[in-house]
Amino acid sequence: MTESIRRSGEYEYGTPQGTGTYDSPQGTYAQQQGHSAPVNPEWPPPPPYAPPTATDALPAPEPRGKRNRGPVALLAAVAIVAAAVGGATAYGFQELTGKDTVATAGTSTPVVPSSKKGDVAAIASAVTPSVVEINATLSNGSSTGSGVIVSSNGEIVTNNHVVSGAQSIKVRTSDGKSYTADVVGTDSSKDLALIKLQGASGLRAASLGSSSGVQVGDTVVAIGSPEGLTGTVTSGIVSALNRDVTVSTDESQGQGGDDQWPFQFGGRQFNGDTGSSTTTYKAIQTDASLNPGNSGGALIDASGNVIGINSAMYSSSQQSSSSSDAGSIGLGFAIPIDTVKADLAKLRAGHNS
Repeated sequence: MTESIRRSGEYEYGTPQGTGTYDSPQGTYAQQQGHSAPVNPEWPPPPPYAPPTATDALPAPEPRGKRNRGPVALLAAVAIVAAAVGGATAYGFQELTGKDTVATAGTSTPVVPSSKKGDVAAIASAVTPSVVEINATLSNGSSTGSGVIVSSNGEIVTNNHVVSGAQSIKVRTSDGKSYTADVVGTDSSKDLALIKLQGASGLRAASLGSSSGVQVGDTVVAIGSPEGLTGTVTSGIVSALNRDVTVSTDESQGQGGDDQWPFQFGGRQFNGDTGSSTTTYKAIQTDASLNPGNSGGALIDASGNVIGINSAMYSSSQQSSSSSDAGSIGLGFAIPIDTVKADLAKLRAGHNS
């Protein structure tokens, strides 16, 4: 609705019927209904309504405290909805992978401060508490390997060949505590296994990153227990990606530890014969020093996130009678962490193959 306001002292109009006279200093003009032209053209007629003033052109100020908060309220509502969706997503992931599982990288505080990114000492300090030593008692001996804590209540990811055929499993954490563990699930086609510590709580779970963005030349750190030396740290780079590594799925092949764990790569066999029952997976190749006992340990990126589970390495001790020739030659492989995360729900469900 538009209102026209006439103020005191302004133009006076004719009668409501539109007829009458208008006095001016120079004469009287007649105003007739429906005719707006003046009798004497030297003086224009008054406008049909009072001209607006500067005050009239401005809208009346709103009462204090009554400002329209529509856009602000809308933004607040959007923020609340976004937070709710984010929380639901995180909850859904935890329900899928376990309530105590650490969120994937990008949804939590970085493991290593940005100022310490790539600092091996900082990475080692942050991640070592999340890596354990595994000792499996077998029917014909024992096997030593490593594992990565994925939940605070003691779920640990390792290689299948580390615990394959185990009659009992002992785990030692970085602070020296020992636990008995049970096998929850295994997947020989990916050389993965999930074990659970008995009576464990409050453990530091590793941050599982993403292997999809890993590039050749990236700095990596490996943490494990080679030869039973718990918490050993080595570093290097990613030397290749998507390497086809073939390993045995025969349970008996794993009984003997890393130094007797055969695999095929590039048309050659390492550490013995893999046998007729095998599986092939895409692996991250690294020159970080890996030795017997590193299997199942963590391969970590510059930000402190686990990007792979170390699984195979060439040990020249099998090809030489001299102990001085034994050890890493810079040819190691890790199962990409994206493969591990995709398999975790099945392992938790007790799948065994």
